[in-house]
Amino acid sequence: MTLDEAFEGIDRAIANTKKNLANSRQLFESYLNDIFIQKSDEWEENKLGDIATFRNGLNFTKTSKGESIKIVGVKDFQNHFWIHEDQLDSVTIDAELKEIDILRKGDILTVRSNGNKELIGRCILAGDISEKTSHSGFTIRIRIEREDIYPQFIVHFLKSRELRKQLTESGGGISISSLNQQGLSLIIMSFPPFIEQKAIVAKIDELAVETQRLEAIYRQKIAALNELKQSILQKAFTGELTADTANHTTKVAQEVSAA
Repeated sequence: MTLDEAFEGIDRAIANTKKNLANSRQLFESYLNDIFIQKSDEWEENKLGDIATFRNGLNFTKTSKGESIKIVGVKDFQNHFWIHEDQLDSVTIDAELKEIDILRKGDILTVRSNGNKELIGRCILAGDISEKTSHSGFTIRIRIEREDIYPQFIVHFLKSRELRKQLTESGGGISISSLNQQGLSLIIMSFPPFIEQKAIVAKIDELAVETQRLEAIYRQKIAALNELKQSILQKAFTGELTADTANHTTKVAQEVSAA
């Protein structure tokens, strides 16, 4: 077996593993989306503006001279579900933080403006917060005002393709460039009784854990295959590569991909 053939075998294994990685995420997203499409007649329907209030984030500069607080910025969203308090930056704002701007448990944040349009509409949920914390001007806070609505259920909806579809259709099918409070208030929400909301969230979270486990395995396989490829390249440069080594490497690549 030649060096090129060995590389082709590894590249095929990497491509297959990447495909499995993408499929695991797509299966989860399809399950999530189906929940909000295949709702029953018992679900209540409301505009988000009828069940929540909104608040834009804070604007500040390096020259601001006031209270020092923790801040949730766009960089803190990523693909997280919860705010990671230990990763937040500390900033100084103008004057003191108003009570209305303090984040509390159950608050939902969404990205309203960013240079990367893919980030617009991403959301994250506040859990228990130990320090005085607010959010940046590129985000909007959504605060659910009804006790019979489970914030985690709303966040899962906001992360679904069904919500993305609403946003793009409201914009005439074009890419989303920004969000505002008015646009958020018009989002149509459907939700079952509170107990069912919690049960649905539990099922989604269980599937999310399994999906993350599989994704971690596939990423480890991709990393191992890339290391294998580098190892072969190094042996080729040093003259240590033999036909038996190339054959063995291809076999290992197939085993890693199939495991």
